[in-house]
Amino acid sequence: MTIKADSRHLYLQVIDRLKGDIEKGVFKEKEKLPSEFELAKLLGVSRATLREALRLLEEENIIVRRHGVGTFVNPKPVFTSGIEHLTSISSMIRTAGMEPGTIYLSSTESLPSDEDIKRLHCNKDETVITIERVRTANGVPVVYCVDKVPTKYLPADFFKRQEGSIFAAIEESGHIRVTHAVAIIDPTGFHEVASPILECDSETALLVLKQSHFNDKEQVVLYSKNYFRADKFSFHVVRKRV
Repeated sequence: MTIKADSRHLYLQVIDRLKGDIEKGVFKEKEKLPSEFELAKLLGVSRATLREALRLLEEENIIVRRHGVGTFVNPKPVFTSGIEHLTSISSMIRTAGMEPGTIYLSSTESLPSDEDIKRLHCNKDETVITIERVRTANGVPVVYCVDKVPTKYLPADFFKRQEGSIFAAIEESGHIRVTHAVAIIDPTGFHEVASPILECDSETALLVLKQSHFNDKEQVVLYSKNYFRADKFSFHVVRKRV
């Protein structure tokens, strides 16, 4: 199992070997790797070289190091998407060859909070509809969604519906078109509401995608906060040199 010498830095060879072993199933998802001493001995490298390789593998989210516990193989995300384009969660799930589903938890109408007024640029006497849903893939909960929409942007019979896209409902009248969104992604650990709903254990991280959706008049028509299981989803951005 020792590393064979080539012209590259030794830590790069270690990275390739460990990635290959993970891909082959030598080290399985969520499995604890051997100790640094054992792994360095198996690979025939110094512990300093191994640590540099492990540091870079952790940056790539391939492994996770837990202080006082050990180093573990991260599960490979099932769903991946660029965030340059507005892509529905259902599309991401279908692209992975799975069937999307929705569990509606609640739909409520109320006067806006101070945060709602700031985010949605609405008046204090304009009501806001809050929709809580769980998105599933082949029946397994993968995303917890909280969406807020000013009531005036939704059809009058919205509360009677238990399915369909919120985008489609907003655009149904033909007077509104969602054109773009501003997104923020924050990693978080165990969340007291989202984690149990998504059947996460205490070690499963979440990615929180917060988005303000705008129409062609630069009005915010939807604010969403989506909690994605970090072991199921990954996001990337294409960056161009200017």
